Amino acid sequence: MTRSDAIARARRMLQSGEFLAELDRRVSYQTESQNPEKRGALRSYLIEELQPAFSKLGFSTRLIESPAGKNPYLVAEYLESAAAPTVLVYGHGDVVDGMAGEWRDNLDPWRTTISGNRVYGRGTADNKGQHSINMAALAAVRETRDGRLGFNAKFIIETAEEIGSPDLRQVCEQLRDELKADLLLASDGPRLSADRPTLFLGCRGGIRLHLDVNLRDGAHHSGNWGGVLANPATILASAIATLVDGHGRLQVEPLKPPRLTNQIRAALADVKIEPMPDEPALSDDWGEEGLSAAERLYAWNTLEVLAMSSGNIDKPANAIPGQASAVLQLRFVVGTRVDNIADVVRTHLSERGFPMVEARATQSFAASRTDFNSPWINWTAESIRKTTGKSAAVLPNFGGSLPNDVFSDTLGLPTMWVPHSYPGCSQHAPDEHLLLSVTEEALGIMAGLFWDLGELKHPL
Repeated sequence: MTRSDAIARARRMLQSGEFLAELDRRVSYQTESQNPEKRGALRSYLIEELQPAFSKLGFSTRLIESPAGKNPYLVAEYLESAAAPTVLVYGHGDVVDGMAGEWRDNLDPWRTTISGNRVYGRGTADNKGQHSINMAALAAVRETRDGRLGFNAKFIIETAEEIGSPDLRQVCEQLRDELKADLLLASDGPRLSADRPTLFLGCRGGIRLHLDVNLRDGAHHSGNWGGVLANPATILASAIATLVDGHGRLQVEPLKPPRLTNQIRAALADVKIEPMPDEPALSDDWGEEGLSAAERLYAWNTLEVLAMSSGNIDKPANAIPGQASAVLQLRFVVGTRVDNIADVVRTHLSERGFPMVEARATQSFAASRTDFNSPWINWTAESIRKTTGKSAAVLPNFGGSLPNDVFSDTLGLPTMWVPHSYPGCSQHAPDEHLLLSVTEEALGIMAGLFWDLGELKHPL
């Protein structure tokens, strides 16, 4: 039996309906980690669904309780040879709010529905569908090799990713020896596009900045006080404009990343950001000057205004408000100094005449990426090319945030992320879906990667 046999076997799991039946069963678990009432569903997903699936693959499994007494973890392990490479695979079983009643044609978010090339259901893209693809591909390789893999494999499945993975780092530190591996091979987030396989090496970080202007209690009639009372909304809008201009360009040097290296520019040279017809068109003249769209998205920092509030937008009164607030988010790449970001913003605003604007930072996600010199990058990209005949887009990092730093920094692993979704998948929204075409290709890609891992005589 050959590599091609393993890939064909993995693809047949979709064609036969076996994979879709499995995915439907997993989607039916209402694993909303933001909903305390669903905590039992999170545990049931690991115990009733994943533990039997891993046992069938020859893995030993055990549940790890959250140090905070909340959402549990599942660790699965398959050891074949001390000399063989060991891969650690990550996934998460929790999902965001199902948003029942908001889906097209009133679809049930807790069952899969196939329509054309789409498989709808909460968790199909994020992340049940993606870790199910990896498990199915592993099964295909094991069956093709007559019960062997040719390498050692470990999985960690968490159930709190959608609430920020609050104790994933602590759990991985406690299990450092148990999770020891040669690389992380995981799947989350979207590909560059539906038709281009993608490999990303880490993620951008994210910090929320809260800006508040509190001048007085209550509002005051604009006819009686207009022109003599400072307006907090006007002040806040002007303050924000000193941080990021009307074209989305950063105005504060400490908020910018280090200069792009030639290595990063070369990696992104053939990466084109081309939205599909049902995705938003790229905005003209937006973002940092002198950079390509790919460099802005994957190698630069952005400061986005997420929400603003002053007065009552639904029932505005003819009055000057007393307060104004905004929530901004800095998305940042490796090398950006963010440990004192609130102080930097506060000082900047004060120097420009806005000392009344209060600034604080919350909800921080770290930026991380694998070094471009890692031999695992070319190995992974070549395996994908061999399977698909396509050149994978190799991105220095994912545009969003994932707990990659736990694996790259805490565990010290090279991190290879091979996503199986695409930008228009509607994750975190109604109508979340996988594409059948991408799923079939992804099953083949992962079977090829796992097969090639078993061919290595020793770790790279």
